[in-house]
Amino acid sequence: MQVEPEGPGGADGAPAASAAPTDRVASPAPPASRRRTLVAVAPWVGLGVALALIALAMIVPPLLGQSVHIRSFPPLHAEWMPRLGPGTLPAVLLAVAASVWGVPLARRLRWGALLGVVYAAAVAWMVALATVDGWDGIGQVLEHKYEYLGTAREVTDFGATLRDYIAHIPLDSEDNWPVHIAGHPPGALLFFVVLVRLGLGGGLAAGFVVLLVGATAALAVLALLRRFGAEDGARRAAPFLAMGPAAIWFAVSADGMFAAVAAWGLCALGFAATARRRAEGSGAGPAGVRGTGAMVAWSVLAGLLLGTCVMMSYGLPILGILALAVLALGRDWRPLPIAAVAALAVVLAFAAFGFAWWEAFPVLVERYWDGVASRRQFTYWVWGNLAALAISAGPLVGAAVATAGARAVDWRAEARPERIVIVLALAAAATIVAADLSQMSKAEVERIWLPFVPWLLVGTALLTERWRRAGFAGQLGFALVVQHLLVTSW
Repeated sequence: MQVEPEGPGGADGAPAASAAPTDRVASPAPPASRRRTLVAVAPWVGLGVALALIALAMIVPPLLGQSVHIRSFPPLHAEWMPRLGPGTLPAVLLAVAASVWGVPLARRLRWGALLGVVYAAAVAWMVALATVDGWDGIGQVLEHKYEYLGTAREVTDFGATLRDYIAHIPLDSEDNWPVHIAGHPPGALLFFVVLVRLGLGGGLAAGFVVLLVGATAALAVLALLRRFGAEDGARRAAPFLAMGPAAIWFAVSADGMFAAVAAWGLCALGFAATARRRAEGSGAGPAGVRGTGAMVAWSVLAGLLLGTCVMMSYGLPILGILALAVLALGRDWRPLPIAAVAALAVVLAFAAFGFAWWEAFPVLVERYWDGVASRRQFTYWVWGNLAALAISAGPLVGAAVATAGARAVDWRAEARPERIVIVLALAAAATIVAADLSQMSKAEVERIWLPFVPWLLVGTALLTERWRRAGFAGQLGFALVVQHLLVTSW
């Protein structure tokens, strides 16, 4: 019930006595004014928290004489090594050009042209940053003894590998797997086995494949936003999805490839959730039949891709949080059981050939705690992880997530396109919280959490143009500083 305000004469109509200025009580700010203030302050708070976390994560271990059991520059698994290299000049030129033209171009280009520019910019940026260390910057990481390629070259019978896979996970097992093979289901290894069989098993060739696949993650996120009717939000976020500090790890880490598979799986799920409604709106032919067929096809594709993610990384089942958010935004839950069955089919196919995910995971947990993880203090890494994420995603991720949270406070005041961005950004933040509190991600999250980074950066679409212009330039400058001062590895 709305209560009308009293007139100037008071409730009984009598003239109101004038009060001295010092006796006046300020009326509360209108809700709209409070909301504007909250939204205006949020990005400053978020950016400040991100920068503070980064600074504290660097300062606290040496200040307290604390070993957090990582290479020499916590919170990153990295070493201090200032340098210039072949990729320096191209990276600087790309950063300057993108800072000047990136935001306006994303707003003006035709959609197809925008996608082409985003992909080209992402690839060029990754190559430029990686080749600060020459061509070894692309291929050397994958050649490391902890990585997949060495084992992939030795596999002659993948079926036999699957049957023996779990037996080689424990640290005390004979011929135990290298760290990354043991720490991931065999889908990741299978990817590199296929590359070897295709003649792409060299470090540089495999590195370029990982880079080219990883760069497509931005396209999947943009396609989903447009499908949901948030094209303006997609255009606003596009520069941040194409170029940023995360490219340092996307370019050389299999987790960048995982991120792309995850993004396309979620994109397909979004297409499934909107297929029937779009068919009914087209007004041509038997819409119900066509819509159902498209929904089933997209659901199966989504399930196959997301099931593949589960078989690539033990941490990626928490993509379920984002998947539920996508279905809620699509306003159709019918794809859920279809996609779930398709995803389960992928997991069961591996089980049929000898690798049961549910049997391997407890063995992996045991190896995890038998190794360095038991010495990495949760009291540091529970927030140090967030600092590493802020470096990988760029400090503006704090402003993006804080703004999404502030805009969510008055949900009804937001138009649907903005609600889509808010939900995706906050769902990604929820996956980070779940991963962090699980204690199964202590350190190295600058690469491990790459599949969630594009969805966090969707929140940049909620920032004002002034924030986006300055923030995008800041992200690029930050990436250049990190890549030229630190050598990142794992």
